[in-house]
Amino acid sequence: MGKLVSQDEIITIVRNLQKQGKTVVTTNGCYDILHVGHVRYLQKTKEYADYSVIMLNSDSSVKKNKGDNRPINTELDRAEILCALSCVDYVVIFDEKSPCRLLDAIKPNFHTKGADYTLETLPKEEQDVILNNNIEVKFIEFVQGKSTTKTIQKMKNI
Repeated sequence: MGKLVSQDEIITIVRNLQKQGKTVVTTNGCYDILHVGHVRYLQKTKEYADYSVIMLNSDSSVKKNKGDNRPINTELDRAEILCALSCVDYVVIFDEKSPCRLLDAIKPNFHTKGADYTLETLPKEEQDVILNNNIEVKFIEFVQGKSTTKTIQKMKNI
């Protein structure tokens, strides 16, 4: 899994790419049960830059955000699945509830978020990191009806 890198490695990689005039886009998420909505979102993310970096919530981070019954798949399984996608250049795992510290360290050219957000409705800490680092945010529409939560609910009903 050459695409799965440590936090220190991704910072160095991004600095070197940007020195070469390449652009980098980041996004973040749990990607617990990968579905078509995730794939389309990640494909669209990749369109914004030469290289894409997925900041993946660790197992402990997912539990903080989604509860004790999550994640369904381990962080290494989720990372390996993401690494298999051609639209993903790098995956880096973070433990905090939000990716703000890592986003601040990476300093990408672009960062993508779901279109259910606007710059004004992002969490204040995330807004501050984006504005302080002149990161351009791109908002991507979700695929209607596709979510990990809905997949889990459907499985429970079977």
